[in-house]
Amino acid sequence: MRRFHRCTRRATLAAAVLLMPAWASAQVVLTLSSWVPPSHSLTEGQKEWCQQLEQKVPGKVRCNALPRAVSAPGATFDSVRNGLADISFTVHGYTPGRFVTTQFAEVPFLGDSAVATSVAFQRIYARTPAIADEHKGVKVLAVFTHGPGMVFNTKRPITRMEELAGLKFRVGGGMVNELSKAMGLNVTLKPAPESYELLSTGVMDGTLFPAESVESFKIDKVIKHATFFPGGLYNTSFVFIMNQAKYDSLPPDVKKAIDELSGEYAARHFGMGWDKVDRRGKAFMQAAGVQFLTADAAFVKAVEAKTAPVIDAWVKAAEAKGMKDARKVLADFRAEIKKLQ
Repeated sequence: MRRFHRCTRRATLAAAVLLMPAWASAQVVLTLSSWVPPSHSLTEGQKEWCQQLEQKVPGKVRCNALPRAVSAPGATFDSVRNGLADISFTVHGYTPGRFVTTQFAEVPFLGDSAVATSVAFQRIYARTPAIADEHKGVKVLAVFTHGPGMVFNTKRPITRMEELAGLKFRVGGGMVNELSKAMGLNVTLKPAPESYELLSTGVMDGTLFPAESVESFKIDKVIKHATFFPGGLYNTSFVFIMNQAKYDSLPPDVKKAIDELSGEYAARHFGMGWDKVDRRGKAFMQAAGVQFLTADAAFVKAVEAKTAPVIDAWVKAAEAKGMKDARKVLADFRAEIKKLQ
């Protein structure tokens, strides 16, 4: 009889183990993919974020930063959606036409702090369903922007609109592509990591980047001139994403920890990283001998006049995608940035 009870208990325990969810008996491994260099602020920021998650739920999660990206930059969104990596980030503009509503975060003269624009972007995202609708299929951890976009080139100082004519520029896509064309730039859409080759071989004369990219993409030896615009000539919008099925499979305490580290927290985290490397990038440019100029009021006014129709076109396109009163969304975004700066 005792043997019977022991066998019964063993069978019950074995059945219970089989019925336990996989996460209850094993540490979760989250794979991180990055398409920028290992030392880049985005790569480091993603790893730091995941390390913070490890600390929140000790022993429950381990992060595995993959040695190389699972796909080209423009395919990152689909790669995470399809489970080739658990977590990554991408530029909305790298898939032209796919993300329309997010382009308000890329217009000229928004602000001088990536923290302010990133947190403001996240706040607008959180209360605007049409933006979330464009991200179906993944778990959005946060949206954010880099710091103020500048004009870099290998040919000449740029102090007025006319001096942009005839130069060939690499851009990342999205709103910046339309803004650049409206200003008369000859633009080609290419991912940021290709910048050095394009500039060093003369295929491109310049690129639009934030200050940090001079160091990150090692273009200090090829660019000669940089023009800064107060508030930034443009911004680039990013999204930090996770595979939805992976998130759904996690235990409640890990989900809770991820949620606490998402939204404004993650937007601020990445924004702080951008601001830090932008400051370092400006110092790096000075050390490299890059000629640094600031656009005057007349140049800024000329840009505003040239790019106004692009913003008007975005309003119509965003409202066609379901965004209510897109012009007010942009105004609210600017107001949020102003409060945060």
